[in-house]
Amino acid sequence: MSKPRKIVLAFSGGLDTSVILKWLQLEYDAEIVTYTADLGQGEELEIARERALALGVKPENIFIEDLRHELVSEYAFPVYRANAVYEGYYLMGTPIARPLVGKRQIEIARRVGADAVAHGATGKGNDQLRFELAYYALAPDIQVIAPWREWDMAGRADLIAFADAHDIPVAKDKRGEAPYSADANMLHISCEGKELEDPWITPESEAWVRVTSPEDAPDQPTTIEVEFVQGDPVAIDGEALDPVALLTRLNELGSANGIGRLDIVDHRYTGMKCRGLFENPGGTIWQYAHRAIESITLDRGEAHLKDELMPRYAELIYNGLWFSPEREMLQALIDKSQQHVTGTVRLKLYKGNVIVEGRKSPYSLYARDLVSFEAGGEYRQHDATGFIRLNALRLRQLAAARQEVL
Repeated sequence: MSKPRKIVLAFSGGLDTSVILKWLQLEYDAEIVTYTADLGQGEELEIARERALALGVKPENIFIEDLRHELVSEYAFPVYRANAVYEGYYLMGTPIARPLVGKRQIEIARRVGADAVAHGATGKGNDQLRFELAYYALAPDIQVIAPWREWDMAGRADLIAFADAHDIPVAKDKRGEAPYSADANMLHISCEGKELEDPWITPESEAWVRVTSPEDAPDQPTTIEVEFVQGDPVAIDGEALDPVALLTRLNELGSANGIGRLDIVDHRYTGMKCRGLFENPGGTIWQYAHRAIESITLDRGEAHLKDELMPRYAELIYNGLWFSPEREMLQALIDKSQQHVTGTVRLKLYKGNVIVEGRKSPYSLYARDLVSFEAGGEYRQHDATGFIRLNALRLRQLAAARQEVL
């Protein structure tokens, strides 16, 4: 394959992507376009512009965009409608965001006439899949450059040496002990590396950066109400909020009350186990509230089918298959189930716990007269006799046959 003329690089302005930018210029002799997405990571993104300019990128080739609204409304909302959790715990803040960045890289590549895209994900992790499967799904002929799979730099010391050799500034705090590997956006922050590579060691306190320790959370609980319309949260305590403001508020509430810390070992798609810390305060509250409103608005068949499909759906997201036809098929089914998932949930937040205290909906399927211990309603208790005998028929036959053999 011929060398590309113009490359769109997913660029944060940090050590890794700054070295990658320079390496691409030297290795490919190509014009570089940088793309930096504001996903609510809490960093000063203008630093990325300054670093790109310092490395010789033309001003018109520097793209910085605020993608927070799109991240929440078009990516997180669909995933949370599914109650998607990978391997029982992980709310997948990074897997939800990567396909959005990949999509925008492809769109910008088309706009500026670039023939290649590049990213800074390593050859061991999942993010290389999440970026590249998005690239190829949207632009099957695009050339993809993954420097960590091409160059001979083995780690951080090599990056710093390369930066020094090419006058790329390296902050003093980047020259000491290697920092944790972290990824942050509005949905979560993840933390890997250092002592966390031993799954027995208790994390250092500084590894947790977003959520207050439950021990230090307020001694008095916080009670809130979250309102949903067709499966999506739209208001907190009666105040209508746009998606970004709503998630920001949930993050504030969760962080203050010690909610959303996770220490897990999961299975990367590349085949290895990985231990990581994840902080998802707002999403944890959101997940509890959504399941609570579904509990009174979904029929049993709908609810159970969703729960059966959820692990498959979550695995698709985790493995980078956002733009796959099977994910879109499952999404259509999930979205159909949410037509009547409308109502309000009352929650108590207390020292790391989310406690559901009440739920109501104009579409509630909860029938008090049916479940009441008092007589009444359409349910006739003696009907259960036949129901039980029919369900027990095969078990009685099985037991009788086996007893005869014995």
